[in-house]
Amino acid sequence: MTGDELPIGRRVAHWRVRRRMTQQMLADRLRRSKSWVDKVERGVRPLDRYSVIQELAQVLRIDPTVLLGQHQTTRAGTLDGVDEIRAALARYDSGSDTMPPAEELRRQVGHAWLTYQHAHYPQLVRVLPGLLDAAQGVQSVELLVQAYRITSSVLVKLGEADLGWLAADRAMAVAGGDPVLAATAAVSVGQALRASGRDRLALAATTAAASRVAPGPRRPAGEWAVCGTLLLQAALAAAACADPRRAEELTDRAAGLAAQLRGYDDAHRTSFGPIAVDLARVVTAAERGDAGEAVQRHAAVIRREAWRRLPAEYRGAYLVDAARAYLQLGDLRGAARALVDADSVAPAEVRCRPSARAVIAEVARSHPAPAGVARLATLVGLTR
Repeated sequence: MTGDELPIGRRVAHWRVRRRMTQQMLADRLRRSKSWVDKVERGVRPLDRYSVIQELAQVLRIDPTVLLGQHQTTRAGTLDGVDEIRAALARYDSGSDTMPPAEELRRQVGHAWLTYQHAHYPQLVRVLPGLLDAAQGVQSVELLVQAYRITSSVLVKLGEADLGWLAADRAMAVAGGDPVLAATAAVSVGQALRASGRDRLALAATTAAASRVAPGPRRPAGEWAVCGTLLLQAALAAAACADPRRAEELTDRAAGLAAQLRGYDDAHRTSFGPIAVDLARVVTAAERGDAGEAVQRHAAVIRREAWRRLPAEYRGAYLVDAARAYLQLGDLRGAARALVDADSVAPAEVRCRPSARAVIAEVARSHPAPAGVARLATLVGLTR
């Protein structure tokens, strides 16, 4: 077996030894447990988050592509325009002398949300710098918070978690004393912190925010949905922190809220409801290492009508998570099927996201690689 064909955990062990580190030394530098490192190296715990692979590569002083077993890669997952978004975030006043009317900006923000939910990330990256400039120039806290949230969400998708956290933090700062706007911003904060591997911080931020918008009889359903979304983000963070009981408790609380919602105006773009809770249960099951339960739940949940009504972005991102569960179970065909389905639902979820590329690389490394994944590996510039 050549170095490129080794499982990723074996490559971690190889480079750890070359750097003359013990498992405990590596664990300390990663701020994780020795048991976590041992499970990674033995393949018991999959490395399916690109942010974690990047962190490992930094500590081991190698390029992430070395851990992924890629001799050559193209930057297929990087979209032109991220630098322009970074520049727009670096400006603290409007970059344009002519600002659109507030209603025109509202229309632009609404269109940006739809573009995001349809997973048209290349198009969105091109318009975000101008949208940020315009939002900073119009005196509307709500629209500026939304612009920052959209920006954060896209940046997280593209593997720019720290920059995404900056945009989410800006949304929190702008929201000020408005508890609902602050709660919506906290959803983005939680997503960005989780994407960067800061799961404990994500857990603290989302649970605190959820407590501030706890549902009451006079709160509209949309606010209940924001609280439920925060609870699901917290549950995912708790699962990543190896706290399955807390994850289950938080998910059950979210399920209680979802059960009481009946057709509400999703003004805060949460897509929250019973189906979101069920998808979160799949992801948390995989996170705690119970891939069998995750796959069983997955097979049932995607048959439901509510699944087909979710935004393309939501379904595509979830299917990549499902592929990780199949991979954890050793079911390469199942993982390939989930990736191909994700590509058909939301191509940019698979072709533009570094985290999805990591999953594709793992599945494509099998011999022979499933045909659909071999095609995807070629499309995103991966070589085996």
